[in-house]
Amino acid sequence: MAKEYILCVDDDRTILMSLKAQLRHLFGTAYCYEVAQSAAEAWEIIDEIYDDGDHIAIVISDWLMPEMKGDEFLIGVHQKHPDIVKIMLTGQADPDAVQRTEEQANLECCLSKPWTLDELKAAIPGTDIRKIS
Repeated sequence: MAKEYILCVDDDRTILMSLKAQLRHLFGTAYCYEVAQSAAEAWEIIDEIYDDGDHIAIVISDWLMPEMKGDEFLIGVHQKHPDIVKIMLTGQADPDAVQRTEEQANLECCLSKPWTLDELKAAIPGTDIRKIS
């Protein structure tokens, strides 16, 4: 049976660990969780997950990262895997970048740092029908 993943991408390791802990609290073992500190590392993880026959349900990406901004990354994810839910996480996103990502990557939502657990829960589609502790 194929595994479902949530992938979190941020250049700040503390943010990644916080996100992963909150997602585990919300969803438990319903998903597997992966983290990446850059878009390049995220692409490696995405390719590996799909090569193994598994699936990524959700990608949560920071906007301001070195080398590739989150909007570019999420647009690329959408072009290759349009069924993945895309969420942007940011402390300082350019409104034009958010709009471009909404239009070109079907962005589910943009969460501002710092976010709350309720905001994270609300950002993920279908959470009203999932068992959440």
